Amino acid sequence: MKYKMLVLDIDGTLTNSKKEITPATRQALCTIQKHGVRVAIASGRPTPGTKMAANALSLAEFNNFVLSFNGAKITNCGTGEIVFEQVLPNHLIPEIYRAAIGYGIGLISYEGEEVIAATPIDPYMELEARINGIAIRRVKDFSNYITFPVNKCLMTGAPEYLAEVECRLQKQFGQSLSIYRSEPYFLELMPPGVDKAKSLEKLLATLSLTREETVCCGDGFNDLSMIEYAGLGIAMKNAQKSVRERADYITATNDEDGIVQVVEKFFGDSL
Repeated sequence: MKYKMLVLDIDGTLTNSKKEITPATRQALCTIQKHGVRVAIASGRPTPGTKMAANALSLAEFNNFVLSFNGAKITNCGTGEIVFEQVLPNHLIPEIYRAAIGYGIGLISYEGEEVIAATPIDPYMELEARINGIAIRRVKDFSNYITFPVNKCLMTGAPEYLAEVECRLQKQFGQSLSIYRSEPYFLELMPPGVDKAKSLEKLLATLSLTREETVCCGDGFNDLSMIEYAGLGIAMKNAQKSVRERADYITATNDEDGIVQVVEKFFGDSL
């Protein structure tokens, strides 16, 4: 099988532990794009938080794509066109806010180039803002403040407790939301039916590509859907255990240029 598209998570996959894209990784990904391979980023990050990675990989030059907000928004980096977008049902925002208050956990969303905090700013929220290189701001009366479309909300808290909350929220919101963790301390609340796989399926249709021609790489819980969907699903060696167990192949860690190894092994004819 000749693979024609490579889809990459950012944190823990494309970037190393210092949140850097190494020169070797950058060169390998730019080279395969020059030879016609499509490269896309699929991340839980908000769109502004993907800019550094998209620019480093020259995605705009090759009209390639970013799937941000866990796939709730697909953007063509070259044209700026929004290929697909789905937003949270507005009537659920007050319920989400009440749930966060009731469980005593953090809650944020996004507005433009800012993180909007509904609850007192905690270290996890600060980490989210720092990772994405954007400011964080506390707002009063979150439920009434959110009058604009939002692609996702993010709850934050201690990993073990957040795992319990995840199960309870899935029961509470049923089919109204997609709920899963991207990191042990981040709980994503997404529009119903949105995940990286479903978003990727929509993108592939616009490009006349198939899942069998696609390689997906990731490390986190929110990468599972696309890893299982892809023709070849790859987990980083540093991935969560459940992700490694369900991948077709395990590459080296993000600190060992694991993506370079993927390119060399599965896209070698494009180098």
